[in-house]
Amino acid sequence: MTTPFKHHAESNVIISELMLPSHSNFGGKIHGGYILSLMDQIAFACASKHSGNYCVTASVDTVDFLNPIEIGELVTMKASVNYVGTSSMVIGIRVDSENILTRATKHCNSSFFTMVAKDKKGKNVKVPGLILETEDDIRRFIKCSKQKEHLRAINKDFKEKDFYDADSLEELKNANVKIICEM
Repeated sequence: MTTPFKHHAESNVIISELMLPSHSNFGGKIHGGYILSLMDQIAFACASKHSGNYCVTASVDTVDFLNPIEIGELVTMKASVNYVGTSSMVIGIRVDSENILTRATKHCNSSFFTMVAKDKKGKNVKVPGLILETEDDIRRFIKCSKQKEHLRAINKDFKEKDFYDADSLEELKNANVKIICEM
């Protein structure tokens, strides 16, 4: 039976991996797509650990690439459950790299993945609630909740809005666009 509430520490996941030349892009830095793949894996592990079920990626809410990662650096990713809904969870991921020779570290990436728990038939299943122990836990939970509300409002607005109106065209006045459709 699933616990009705869990501490986020019960689901935290940390992975480290040495960055190899095969992970690099044409610029000699570690390819962002490779990092995203690792982030998806750690988000899955964290969400599955929290929910006790198989989880799928519903969305990648934010990805901020802050610093490049070099070949030969040790990358460490830390994932934690920041928010839970009924069947969804927002997993916060922090990516740091370390130069093994100099021990210098840098924050390279922060991201939020929304994961959904599924049963064996692929149906959404309820996830345990989250025990908030610190002010930081409360801040993260509320921030994710507000971001979800904001996104829903934007999506609703864009479904209902007429974009051929004067206000929309005024917004595009100084944009780097050329409008060729007839209005």
